[in-house]
Amino acid sequence: MKHLLKLADLTREEILSVLNLADQLKYERQNGVFTPHLKGKKLGMIFQKSSTRTRVSFEVGMYELGGYALFLSNRDLQIGRGEPVEDTARVLSRYLDGIMIRTFEQKEVEDLAKYGSIPIINGLTDYCHPCQVLADLMTIREYKGAFKGLKLCFIGDGNNMANSLMVGAVKTGMKFSIACPAGYEPDAALTAWAKKEGEFFMTDDPAEAAKDADIVYTDVWASMGQEGEKEKRERAFKGFCVDGKVMAAAKKDAIVQHCLPAHRGEEITADVFEAHAKEIFDEAENRLHAQKAVLAKLLK
Repeated sequence: MKHLLKLADLTREEILSVLNLADQLKYERQNGVFTPHLKGKKLGMIFQKSSTRTRVSFEVGMYELGGYALFLSNRDLQIGRGEPVEDTARVLSRYLDGIMIRTFEQKEVEDLAKYGSIPIINGLTDYCHPCQVLADLMTIREYKGAFKGLKLCFIGDGNNMANSLMVGAVKTGMKFSIACPAGYEPDAALTAWAKKEGEFFMTDDPAEAAKDADIVYTDVWASMGQEGEKEKRERAFKGFCVDGKVMAAAKKDAIVQHCLPAHRGEEITADVFEAHAKEIFDEAENRLHAQKAVLAKLLK
């Protein structure tokens, strides 16, 4: 494991290794133990998309590991004025021990890894969100004890979250179902891979996708950069709300996950959200622990 560019790059064993370390770091933190695994290490955090959980969790994570995190926005870097990614990668590699980037194009993340000489972490792209799904998997295992045989259902846009959840589910032995409107399906190549490698089901009926699900997951209908499509997406996704009907189709002990921020009354009803708030905010907390594990493995 040299980088975290997308979850598909990791083996099942590498994923489980990250989760095991995340569990250990969480336990230590709960007991007031902070081992400086990354004493003196420096992480550059490039943000071309705004963030709450990604910025705070990486910054706090580096601090708790004994290192230092440097926030870099488009306004702070020449990359925002047209400097090629390959030049930025080669310069920052001489100053830093690792880079986390939250941006639009997956190619930008891949190019940083190609031209740089330090570990690169994908904090989110339009294609995938590996850090979030590692936290999701950590939370699922906390609540369910294991992965094999579980069914993970995603309802909503076949976006970066759907792409990464599909990979995470298949690699850990879970069944994966998705309900989305026509024209909003997840990446076709990943869908073909999931059908070949695991148990995968896609439909336009949320209740059908949620049938006997152990985990029901949803995300906003319009992600960052899609604000201009809000009204169009609201029409397309009408009926794709995690509500009482959807939860009635899932198992009685099903948990609900949401990567946040949540738009109550759109992709999830307020009553379902509040009924499952504990697991949703445990999931949000686990961003910190899962990312600390990634940082410790890549930068140590």
